[in-house]
Amino acid sequence: MKNLTIYFLLIFTLFSCKEKVVDGIEIGHTLYTNQSFEQNKKLSELITQTLNKNSNGLSELTEFWCGGGAGCYDLGIITSEIVYKMGESEFIKIASELESERKNSLKGLLNAGLEYGYEPDRKIENEFPKLNKILTE
Repeated sequence: MKNLTIYFLLIFTLFSCKEKVVDGIEIGHTLYTNQSFEQNKKLSELITQTLNKNSNGLSELTEFWCGGGAGCYDLGIITSEIVYKMGESEFIKIASELESERKNSLKGLLNAGLEYGYEPDRKIENEFPKLNKILTE
């Protein structure tokens, strides 16, 4: 019986662990620590869907609850890392399918992520000029 309890706890621990890195993209400290297991699982799925060129995943990612403040900067960094990983041209293909409200949210996330996540600060106009154009239309 004692072995069964140990196995149960081991399995429970393995399945309840949050992911800190998804497909090479790190979830920032503030966002990660303030997430429940369910929120972390959802964010991980949205990152994967977006990297798999799913515009619905990107749409949901732009509206993902980040808790405000530094958590939202972390989400912005995640979004910019997705663009870097996919390449601007490939990312534009799915971003162009977004409704204008979601494009505005995406541009805000990218601006926050580029400003907060890199030294020296980066600007969307310089880093992703083509993407900036479609997000501004």
